[in-house]
Amino acid sequence: QVQLVESGGGLVQAGGSLRLSCAASGSIFNFNYMGWYRQAPGKQRELVATITSGDTTNYGDSVKGRFTISRDNAKNTVYLQMKSLKPEDTAVYYCKLRRYMRDYWGQGTQVTVSP
Repeated sequence: QVQLVESGGGLVQAGGSLRLSCAASGSIFNFNYMGWYRQAPGKQRELVATITSGDTTNYGDSVKGRFTISRDNAKNTVYLQMKSLKPEDTAVYYCKLRRYMRDYWGQGTQVTVSP
């Protein structure tokens, strides 16, 4: 019913920037929020940032002031602009959409930050 396709991951040096994109398709009308989560090896998946259908944003403490989430309603796409990247930002980044109390996930995109 809902498909999420992430793109934009890659390898970057510390201090660099990347922008992730998540294109949503299918039954996404009246979604509650979309966002990004990440999971590093051996760690639990954690919140990075979310944005509601009303454009209210929320960020994880470790990325506040460095990452910015935004969305293009016409393209059904959510973006994550990441700046001042640190090696500890290395993880697989997953896009998530919540709609009617159900969560949908993308396949994930790898972000690797070298020292």
